Amino acid sequence: MKTLKKALLTEEVRPLFQDMRIGIEKESQRVTLEGTLAHTDHPKTLGNRSYHPTIQTDFSETQMELITPVANSAHEVVRQLTALHDVALRSMDAQEMLWTLSMPPVLPKDEKKIKIAKLEAFEDVLYRRYLAKEYGKRKQMVSGVHYNFEFTPIFIQKLFQAQTTFQTIEELRSYIYLKTTRNYLRHRWLITYLLGASPLAEEGYFSENESVPIHPVRSLRNSHYGYTNHPDVQGDYTSVAHYVAQIEALVEQGTLSEEKEFYAPVRLRGGKKVSDLKAHGVHYIEIRNLDLNPFSNVGITESSVRFIQLFLMAMLWMDEPEMALQDSLEVGNRLNEQVALEEPLAQTKAFEAGKQLISCLKELADAFILSQADIDLIETAERALEQPENTLAGRWLNTLKKENKSQLELATEYGQHYQQQRRNTPYQLSGYEKMELSTQILLFDAIQAGLSVEILDEHEQFVKLSYKKHHEYIKNANMTSKDSYIAPLIMENKSVTKKLLAEAGFQTPAGREFSSIDEAKQAFPYFAHTPIVIKPKSTNYGLGISIFKEEAALADYEAGLAIAFKEDNQVLVEEFLSGTEYRFFVIDGQVRAILLRTPANVTGDGIHTVEELVTLKNDAPLRGTHHRAPLEKIGLGELEQLMLKEQGFQLSSIPALGETVYLRENSNISTGGDSIDITDKFDDSYKNIAVEAVSALGAKICGIDLIIPNKNLPCQKNSQSYGIIEANFNPAMHMHTYPYKGTPRRLTKDVLRFLFPEVKII
Repeated sequence: MKTLKKALLTEEVRPLFQDMRIGIEKESQRVTLEGTLAHTDHPKTLGNRSYHPTIQTDFSETQMELITPVANSAHEVVRQLTALHDVALRSMDAQEMLWTLSMPPVLPKDEKKIKIAKLEAFEDVLYRRYLAKEYGKRKQMVSGVHYNFEFTPIFIQKLFQAQTTFQTIEELRSYIYLKTTRNYLRHRWLITYLLGASPLAEEGYFSENESVPIHPVRSLRNSHYGYTNHPDVQGDYTSVAHYVAQIEALVEQGTLSEEKEFYAPVRLRGGKKVSDLKAHGVHYIEIRNLDLNPFSNVGITESSVRFIQLFLMAMLWMDEPEMALQDSLEVGNRLNEQVALEEPLAQTKAFEAGKQLISCLKELADAFILSQADIDLIETAERALEQPENTLAGRWLNTLKKENKSQLELATEYGQHYQQQRRNTPYQLSGYEKMELSTQILLFDAIQAGLSVEILDEHEQFVKLSYKKHHEYIKNANMTSKDSYIAPLIMENKSVTKKLLAEAGFQTPAGREFSSIDEAKQAFPYFAHTPIVIKPKSTNYGLGISIFKEEAALADYEAGLAIAFKEDNQVLVEEFLSGTEYRFFVIDGQVRAILLRTPANVTGDGIHTVEELVTLKNDAPLRGTHHRAPLEKIGLGELEQLMLKEQGFQLSSIPALGETVYLRENSNISTGGDSIDITDKFDDSYKNIAVEAVSALGAKICGIDLIIPNKNLPCQKNSQSYGIIEANFNPAMHMHTYPYKGTPRRLTKDVLRFLFPEVKII
């Protein structure tokens, strides 16, 4: 339709044509690390699969389906899928992984041993029993990727305003989806050619009486050997009314048991039921003919997601064939079958037709001024058309030949590699590694429990979690609506925190507050003969803090002031409380964890130098840099070397066996300190003090730091057996979840239980 092409090229519409809304549904079989079908049930840690929005089971108990939220870019949808993969793999038995191929692993000779998904709704089980009888269980074990595509509402709105053919926006919307679908069905063979990746089937897939391909093919899944409807099931894409009527007729005739049994390569979507399309029109289309890419750890690459979008844009842009619709669809089916069953390393017989499609894509790139990255994708597809060894099926067969391995061996090896990748850094959520560790862990636990996750502001660590109609907004993993606005402001101000705690009868260090360095210098005689701590009024992570355990000389006092005033315009000078510092983590009136944080240190072995010991300790998998791991690597800068000098050491010194050498004065994890969980070793009297103190500050989630001379002696509120030095309104949780020593405390799950008491979180 020339008027539609003209409208697409208008100034208001053209830049919007490239936008997208996309969701991915990806199926995979759970298998053992040896590549055999798993015998375990769907992981219980993944919550109730009947309500889980993103991780479910498909036909069989071993067939896991990952469903991304809707995204606005190829990058976003792939990283969402990456995060779901991470959660799925780490929720499974450690001896299991996800099969990397569309065609299933070796299947049992007895089909009864293929277990149908154990779902709560009996009608869902009955439907799967029907499918098993109608198509056979083996066909149901084939997996793939479904690509849900939607043109953005603003694009459709602007396109409607730029054209004159359609009277309503609903008519236009349905037309562009129908045209895109018709052309896609006619030309989908090119996607099968480029992205088909199921050339071989493992033992047990074909029944004894079934014909078997005599050579490897491009895509068994996209041929009649895959899981398809019977030949008498055909869709009618002439109009929405025809599409609905055709499916309803197939159900009435008994050809299909239910609407959802219609397994066409493309389905029109507009509601929960097919009949909803008549009332609401088409809102998106579901592309169903994508094989799993074994070279991608999530089954599809970002470049493939974007190329398919470009291909769908071309399907709307290009003219439809000048033949009857049904004839065009039959030609498309024949071409797709032919290409699917070609030898992967042979040039396709549809080569000339492929060159025409590439030309159309190039025309699209010119007309809509596509990026160089998009042009590169089109040129890559063109090269693969000329060189079939660059298609997925061609690459897979050549890799098998190069490695001299069977498909079972190579797929198992790839699966093991992808599984190990996920387990190497269990404290990170793949795809979201740039977010705070505590936030990553919280998101992992939320996804695992079946909560919907939306990143509102990644830089600010602002997320929205939902369960059905219950929504919670969280910042920095534990700042929630359960705390009043004033509570964080109180704790942000160390002076106000101390005053409120003192008024409530808690022991806090005596001290004074200064607004200028000169004012603080004049007060030196007040602190001249006592141990002190100099610290900024409103900072975290131990920044700007100087500790003098013995009385400070005037020069040292002034140097400490200078450091503190660099971090804040107000500084506190307090008495130094002797004892050990402990972090109590309180959630909703309960101490959930107690942590001992020790300054950066190494323990001598009588063999290695201090520098070598630091290197060895830094090699631990839990240590990293820039807060990207639960523990920070120990530095060897000026501060560390000065600390060594005070103890009589140098970097080249060799400490004696068992001798502890400290490299920092402060115990912050962010400067290389160790986190040691001692929750179960504390008397309840201290826990009660922590809970009461947090309550006095009006907080629900809080980290509160106590100095305790002897934790083995019970304490009383009005005694000198403790001192509260700080309260933290946004305490880090990752150091409790992955401590250097002691029992891990999954505080993120405690936060989720607090926010969503109706959700069962294992």
